[in-house]
Amino acid sequence: MNKPTFPFARARAAALVLALLPALLLPTAAPAATEAPVKLQTLRGADINASDPEGDGTRYGRDQPPLPRDFVQQPPLIPHAIRGYNITKNFNKCLDCHAWARAKETGATKISVTHFKDREGQELSSVSPRRYFCNQCHVPQSDAKPLVGNTFKPGTGMR
Repeated sequence: MNKPTFPFARARAAALVLALLPALLLPTAAPAATEAPVKLQTLRGADINASDPEGDGTRYGRDQPPLPRDFVQQPPLIPHAIRGYNITKNFNKCLDCHAWARAKETGATKISVTHFKDREGQELSSVSPRRYFCNQCHVPQSDAKPLVGNTFKPGTGMR
């Protein structure tokens, strides 16, 4: 059985101590007393430690026509309020209306066939676990003011 030699282990430990010694001996720099603390804010202008309520003027309307999509593969926005919807590993409120078996009866859009495929592209008989938590991608549409200005234009194929 091979045992590490003590001279080699000691040399390695000494090299490590020598490498770290300058950092250990240097005094830590204290912030200058004249510097003002940095004031962090959210995009809405609230203090960073304050709770982040929904934006001013955000209204999630009741059933309304879906807004058009702005880019290819954009998940559709949810055209109704979802406050109180329960989505857990055992229950998904969205499936009450959007499951293929219920969509015709409820008048809701059916879940896309892409939601029934696993990572390898194999068809499943139920919604894929990676697509089960709807609000990972789908969000309610609202008339909220933009948090920051932008000049985004939909892709030419989407106009």
